[in-house]
Amino acid sequence: MNLALATATTPLDEIRYRLTEASALIFDVDGTLAETEELHREAFNEAFVQLGLDWHWGPRIYKELLQVAGGKERIRAFDQMRRSGPPLTDAVVAELHGVKTARFAALMAEKGCPLRPGVRPLLDAALARGQTLAIATTTTRANLDALLAPALSQAWEARFAAVVAADDVARKKPAPDVYLEVLSQLDLSGERCLAIEDSGNGLLAARRAGIPVLITRSRYFSDDDFDGALAVVDDLTELAV
Repeated sequence: MNLALATATTPLDEIRYRLTEASALIFDVDGTLAETEELHREAFNEAFVQLGLDWHWGPRIYKELLQVAGGKERIRAFDQMRRSGPPLTDAVVAELHGVKTARFAALMAEKGCPLRPGVRPLLDAALARGQTLAIATTTTRANLDALLAPALSQAWEARFAAVVAADDVARKKPAPDVYLEVLSQLDLSGERCLAIEDSGNGLLAARRAGIPVLITRSRYFSDDDFDGALAVVDDLTELAV
């Protein structure tokens, strides 16, 4: 079936139909599968303290920085905003990001982060139908494992026919690279798939790869521009069929 792009007012029954008829469902992770961003923000702030930086990202500045895809890229963007001396070296940025990644895993183990409402039933229903599942994300594989191993089991990756993360492609969202790589691995055209995203950058990335997009609003991206999405829903609760 050709999943042509429709308007954001697509009726619920039509969304369900498109979900069930897609050859593959391709999921973003942060904000889409789980509301992880507050734990990411906390991990960044702990990394800054550990490395002796007087930085602190509150919710307002973090929301702004989330328009920049990728943790290292956000560090560089904030460094440029705050710069009063020489820029952070690539080595320092990499060290900061490494500490942040380790802190995120520790926070996940300590506090946990459940999947968003409707996610697990949707995954289970899709697999029961024989649909292909995939992940297209700009987070790291370490972060993926920290989230999905507790939520789906240590063998979580076996559920997904393709997993493409930040370090697997040259450019991050809104560039289409992660989605194009997923399509290549699945050997499918974009119109036969459905992307599930929560952000404007994710929407742009998927559409640039020719993939229709279902938006599930999340905390930090609820007021993004979702023009061109197949539909916009608050969560996935009513869509597991």
